Amino acid sequence: MENKIATPHSGSPPVVVVGGGFGGLSCARALAGSGVQVTLIDRKNHHLFQPLLYQVATAALSPADIAIPIRSILSDAANVEVLMGEVVAVDHHERCVILEDGQRIPYGILVLAVGSAYNYFGHPEWQDVATSLKTIGDARRIRARLLRSFEEAERCNDIARRSRLMTSVVIGGGPTGVEMAGTIIELARHTLRRDFRHIDPSHARVVLVEAGRRLLGALPEKCSSYALQTLRKKGVEVHLGTTVKEIDETGIRTETTEIAAATVIWAAGIRANPAAQWLGVEPDRSGRIAVAPDLSVPGRPDIYVVGDAAQFDAGGHPLPALAQVAQQQGRWLGRHLRTGRPPSAFVFRNRGDTAVIGRDAAVYAFRSWSFTGRLAWFLWSLVHIVLLIDFEKRVLVSFQWLWRYITSSRGARLID
Repeated sequence: MENKIATPHSGSPPVVVVGGGFGGLSCARALAGSGVQVTLIDRKNHHLFQPLLYQVATAALSPADIAIPIRSILSDAANVEVLMGEVVAVDHHERCVILEDGQRIPYGILVLAVGSAYNYFGHPEWQDVATSLKTIGDARRIRARLLRSFEEAERCNDIARRSRLMTSVVIGGGPTGVEMAGTIIELARHTLRRDFRHIDPSHARVVLVEAGRRLLGALPEKCSSYALQTLRKKGVEVHLGTTVKEIDETGIRTETTEIAAATVIWAAGIRANPAAQWLGVEPDRSGRIAVAPDLSVPGRPDIYVVGDAAQFDAGGHPLPALAQVAQQQGRWLGRHLRTGRPPSAFVFRNRGDTAVIGRDAAVYAFRSWSFTGRLAWFLWSLVHIVLLIDFEKRVLVSFQWLWRYITSSRGARLID
């Protein structure tokens, strides 16, 4: 079948942005209202606020609270067209991207903001039993598995099986793993404590497994120690320096022990989506593409990479795969593309690294300062509210956080 060439706009050369996450959307919004013709392509029709996805997975928020249609965000930008489709290749000789159905979208400038996926380190078979947390579908599966396990335990008379049903394992001690473990234990011991008659949810077991020597390895030691102490105080079992060897439907096996669990959640590392393969360049071990100071691909001045897929050297170390990095890169690139080729190097301005451990407990590191406890929780809340794209979402999520803080309730406890 002959592939049609899709020309989204007339005029000089179009900018095609692949990915509607923080980096791609910020770039498109920075170009909105300019004389530059832009096409944004994403395989989903919505922008997802991934830093709060764990709250959907633990019934604190509904999916609609942290997602908004991309078309709605860009509806007032007459120069920006939104296409829902999955890019599978880039033909840099013909200067077009190729969609899954064979459609070819020409570009003058290409911005790749394709994000990342979780890395199972050579064990793709684990994906079926250890759900990662990247999409709304992932969050809904985790939420259903958690809640269904308690429902099954309620009518289970076998003590060993009931124990397995009430055990959850989180693999990975980074921010996502710490946040998931802390929120699951609060869900079980506070929110669900009065919901059942034959089981006591406060007896639920939550295990956090980390291969490294400490939690939150990218943050200062003070934050790591606080996170460890707080999780253990809440009742989470933390296993440091422990490598997972096997995962199946019954639970996990490490070098030293077996843990029977009905719910296993993977939060142990990410890998960039396959943009490097599209361009025929050698990625780093995390699949990222090394970019120049202006975020372009060396030798490809018409192609830029932002966000999780970009390896950007900042003073001798690569920038982490964080929402604030992607958002700043996308906005910076979009602003410079309004008038032409970026004239200078991108400079990242760190707003602080943070992770919430539970109600009233968080860590926040900014430059040489680090905060823990209630102040850090407030700063974490403020950062996440500011990062939310839509003003209505900011108000809604802020209200729900305040209500949940006062009542310890979770209103999204639905099983699909």
